[in-house]
Amino acid sequence: MLSKSQIKLITRLKQKKYRIADGFFVAEGIKVINELLNSSLQLHFLFTTESFVDNNEQEILITENELKKISFLTTPNKALAVFKIPEQKNIETKGLIVALDSVRDPGNLGTIIRLCDWFGVKELICTKETVDCYNPKVVQATMGSITRVNISYLDLNMFLAETKIPIFGAFMDGENVYKKQLPKEGIIVLGNEANGISKNIEKQVTERIAIPRFGDLQETESLNVATAGSILLSEFRRS
Repeated sequence: MLSKSQIKLITRLKQKKYRIADGFFVAEGIKVINELLNSSLQLHFLFTTESFVDNNEQEILITENELKKISFLTTPNKALAVFKIPEQKNIETKGLIVALDSVRDPGNLGTIIRLCDWFGVKELICTKETVDCYNPKVVQATMGSITRVNISYLDLNMFLAETKIPIFGAFMDGENVYKKQLPKEGIIVLGNEANGISKNIEKQVTERIAIPRFGDLQETESLNVATAGSILLSEFRRS
C-alpha cells in the first residue's frame, strides 16, 4: 500500500533540485533494480507488483494501478525502487578517462556510462552543465552500469588544466583516429550534442582526433556523441 508521503517523495525525485535536496534517486524495472541491489548502493524503498527479493523488509507489494501513479515510464515495469545517492568519490587520474562537456541528452549519458563500463573506464568526468546521472531516464539507460563507473561533476576546465596526462578532443578536423598511435592512458573529451567541445575546454586539448567519414557524398554533419564515444573507446582499447 502506497502512502501519500511516499507518492510525494517519488514524484519530487523527477526533478534534479529535489534529488539533491532529498538525497535519493529512482530506478525502475526488475533487471535494473537487481543490478543496483547487488552493488554498495543503499536501498530506501522498493515497490513491486510481484515479490522478487528474498527477506527484504523494504519490499512493499503494490498493485499495477499504484505503480502507474509513481512510475516515470510510459509502460511501468513491475517494480520501482528508491536508492540513496552515494557520496562522490575521489577521481583516480590514471588509465583511460572519459570527460563530457555539456552533454544534455539523458539517453546519450546513459549509453556513455554503459560504454565506460564495457570498455573498463572507471572514471567519467562531467561538466556541471551535463545532464544529472541520477535523472530517471539516465539511470534506466545505464542498465545498472551506473554502479560500476565513478561519475564526477566538476569544473572540467580547471581539472584539465591541472592534469598531467594527454587530453584527446573529438573534432571534425582532427587527426584520423584510425591512423594514430593511441596511448593506454589519457582523457577523451566528448562535446555537446549541438555545439561540440566548448572554446574553453578546446584550449586544454593536447591532441585533436577525428572519426573520418567514408560515405561518397560526405554530407553527414556529425555522429551522435554516444556513437562517437563507442568508436573512440574501441580504438583506444584496440591500440
